[in-house]
Amino acid sequence: MNTLLLNADMGESFGPWVMGRDHEVMPHVDLANVACGFHASDPDVMRRTVRLAREHAVRVGAHPAYPDLVGFGRRSLACSPEEIENLVLYQLGALYGMCRAEGLELSYVKPHGALYNDMARDPETMTAVMRAILAFDPALPLMTLATRDTSAARELAEEQGVTLWFEAFADRAYDGEGRLVSRREPGAVHHDPEVIVDQARRIASGQPLTAIDGSELVLAADTLCVHGDNPESIAAVRAIRQALNALRSDS
Repeated sequence: MNTLLLNADMGESFGPWVMGRDHEVMPHVDLANVACGFHASDPDVMRRTVRLAREHAVRVGAHPAYPDLVGFGRRSLACSPEEIENLVLYQLGALYGMCRAEGLELSYVKPHGALYNDMARDPETMTAVMRAILAFDPALPLMTLATRDTSAARELAEEQGVTLWFEAFADRAYDGEGRLVSRREPGAVHHDPEVIVDQARRIASGQPLTAIDGSELVLAADTLCVHGDNPESIAAVRAIRQALNALRSDS
């Protein structure tokens, strides 16, 4: 991946309950992380989201999670490595069916919420996710957190034979190690569009961010996550797209 690609979490509605503004976000991103039914979504939402991605020529990735609809996948569950492997494999199969029905390929895997965070901290959890990918399609890249030091993740991926895409966030605060500040902490999520766009521009151009401990932090990322669940965030997504396009044209 030679340029920083925009990704967004999509298809997180459930039945009549609506989450996010997918129709407004999809035209501005490169990658759609589609929920697979465990933390959000249902078969109808999944297929509509895949169809929307096809209409805008956006690549589709699986967004698997712990089986936690009530907690939106943000709670760690006491799953064994084998259970994690199987629950990820199950969700990949579900989304693959929707992609095949719409004539699209499944392009990558990005775990959601607590599973994503647990994977980034725990090599055993990451290995379980990687085993699911290897069992399903070894060519699928795994998206994981870009931190200050990614050597351990790179070593594990090389050992398992899995490609990693490192991800940064435009609207989240970071600690000194380059990990996301917990949503339970004040200031963990940026809401000012100017701050969000500035952080996106810094990540894309390799400039340092300021971590919550005041240290400078440079993140080497392949993809940038954006969120779009209100008018302000939609405006930020558009501005980020314009800023990235401007950086590409200047390079």
